[in-house]
Amino acid sequence: MAKKSKRMTGAYAEIDRNALYSVDEAVKMVKDRASAKFDETFEISMNLGVDPRHADQIVRGVVALPHGTGKTVRVAVFARDAKAEEAKAAGADVVGAEDLMESIQGGNLDFDRVIATPDMMAVVGRLGKVLGPRGLMPNPKLGTVTPDVKGAIEAVKAGQVEFRAEKAGIVHAGIGKLSFEEGKLLDNVKAFVDAINKAKPTGAKGTYVKRIALSSTMGPGVKLDVSSFSAE
Repeated sequence: MAKKSKRMTGAYAEIDRNALYSVDEAVKMVKDRASAKFDETFEISMNLGVDPRHADQIVRGVVALPHGTGKTVRVAVFARDAKAEEAKAAGADVVGAEDLMESIQGGNLDFDRVIATPDMMAVVGRLGKVLGPRGLMPNPKLGTVTPDVKGAIEAVKAGQVEFRAEKAGIVHAGIGKLSFEEGKLLDNVKAFVDAINKAKPTGAKGTYVKRIALSSTMGPGVKLDVSSFSAE
């Protein structure tokens, strides 16, 4: 077993690893124990009672966090003509068509999200093996394949977060920065959990949300009392 550093040992002080805390307590504990020299990301992990290998148990969607993520998001947009100009005016970082496809094929992936107009999907489809494994493939269900490129770009830039349950049924996301006020972090937690509950698939059986934990990039995890959180 790896030995904890003095910093981590101190961070774990007063945290009962077996206890379940209210969301208010957990947010405060994570924030109070931040000790890194940079503004750490505030993270949430949820263990769900689903098996994503089955089509009727896939949990995937987007959530607009009320206070954003605190992260600057670079957006690439596949569009032509007037829609390309609309994307540039809306603040897209990279805009193009076949030229953008060739740039990505050449290894240029300096962006965090990809948006495409419906007519561009024939071009974008050629990048499935590049964008797919990175979770960057545009998807109409996530609002990233749309004629409303301005609205999509603004939503992403404002702090829209994509989520998807991994093979073990775990959803993990960064939902803020530790420099945020506690109230803002609390709002973001509630918005994210609410989105996960609304995304409950038809095939989910038994307990849907099994465990929730909050943490920071370099800090310890704090477990939430799921039942008390659900009762709010």
